Formats: sequence, C-alpha cells, structure tokens
Amino acid sequence: MAKVPKKVADRFVKGVRKFQRVLPNAKDRDINEADTVTIVTDMLEDVFGYDKYTEITSEYAIRGTYCDLAIKIDGEPKYLIEVKAIGLDLKDHHLRQAVNYGANHGIQWVILTNSIDWEIYRIRFEKPISHQLLCSFNFFELNPRTQEDQDRLFILCKEGLSKAAIEEFDEYVRSVNKFVVGTIVQSEAVLNVIRRELRRMSPGVKVDMDELKKMVVNDVLKRDIMEGVPAERAQARFKKASSKALRKRKKKTPEKGVKPPEGVYPLSVPPHHGSE
Repeated sequence: MAKVPKKVADRFVKGVRKFQRVLPNAKDRDINEADTVTIVTDMLEDVFGYDKYTEITSEYAIRGTYCDLAIKIDGEPKYLIEVKAIGLDLKDHHLRQAVNYGANHGIQWVILTNSIDWEIYRIRFEKPISHQLLCSFNFFELNPRTQEDQDRLFILCKEGLSKAAIEEFDEYVRSVNKFVVGTIVQSEAVLNVIRRELRRMSPGVKVDMDELKKMVVNDVLKRDIMEGVPAERAQARFKKASSKALRKRKKKTPEKGVKPPEGVYPLSVPPHHGSE
C-alpha cells in the first residue's frame, strides 16, 4: 500500500475520534437520511480531506435519477456515494441501486454507507454488469493509529485518490485471496512440488499426478473456493498470467535452427575444443 503521509494520519486520528463521539448520539436520535447525508458530508471533509464546497456534490444527476453524494475532482466524478439513514442496515437492494448509478455513468467506484458502516465496491463493466466488494469497515471499530485502519481510510481520501491507492489496494485484493491461492495450489508446478516432497518422505511410493490433484481438490481445499464466480475469475486470471509468462519464456529461448550469437552455446551443446 502507498505510504500514508503524517499530516493525513494526524487528520485520521482527529477526525475519527470526533465522529466516534458524534455518531452514537445521532444513532440514538435515529436521525433521518437527509441528516445522515449532512454528517457523511462532514466526514468526507474532516476525515477524508475533500472540500465540501468544490469537491463534494449532492443530487448528482445520472440519466434522470440521482445519488446522494459524489466526489468530483476537476469536474470528473470519482466516487458515487449512496447514503442511508443511520438506523438502517445496509441491504442488497441499496447496493443494486448504487451500482446502477455507477454503471449508467461509467463510474467504477461506489460507496454505500449509513455513516457507521462503510462498504466500497468496484463495478465490473462486463456483460452482465457486476460488482465486487473491495473493502468494508465499521466507524465505531476503527483505530486510526493502526496501519491497517489507516490503509482502509487512505484508499478513500483525497490524497489516496491522487496516488491511485484504491487501484493498488484493488490489485492486492484481486491477487491475494483464497480463490487465487486455491487455483495456484492446483497448478502443475505446485503439484509437482508436493509429489517431490512425498517421494522424499517415502522414496518407494509412486504418486500419480491425477490422483494427487483429485485429493487436493476434494479433500484439502474447501468447496467454496473451488466453485462459483470468484473461483472462475481466479482461474481465468491465473491462466492469463501463466500464458503471458510462457510467451515471455519462448521469446527468450532461441528458435530451432537459429544460430546463437558468437560465444553463446545452447545448454545441450558444450563448446568444442581440440580436433577429432
């Protein structure tokens, strides 16, 4: 993750502590959605560093409908923010509405919040349109002095936006997760390592690769990381990366019949000295 500047970390500490005092009172009063939007606007300024007069806009029109708030930098919308009343739990149908907002205007990032719970989603512009949870946190549970919580806040703040922190965090989440790891464990390279270690433990044992893979899939890995859309995406991502790596290796390997540069010999043909 990108390094959080000290002045931003200090703002996180001050701002989070402030709203950890404000929000319980607002929840006790069960304030409505409009008042919750007001608090979220103040949070976006005091915690996340946006100018409420030039960079936070309300009632952002998208094809005849509206979202509650949007972050705009240099006139370009970066985040859409759907706000629900502080007393409401965030539901799937709230998210569908927010995703539709983003999909209709080509905006990749959507935030769903009731001021206490925050959920950050990436819209995947594919057929059909889909979305993926990137990060979520409860404002009451934040400790702004810890690196982990500072990283979560940084991906949404103005300084993080300028450093593409959310894209970096998204790349990490897409790469380092149980679905990708599960896919790698099933790969031939990893299975070969497992077979090698089994042979070292028991030299006389024959290990069939198909049997080994079946054991890994059926008995070692959990079913939820083997099936479904996230697993399919991980498998496609791994296959694409493997193909790219293979192409690079082929480019580095001299083609058959091509004479190596002078002084460079194929591994199977040592330099010849003396006469026959």
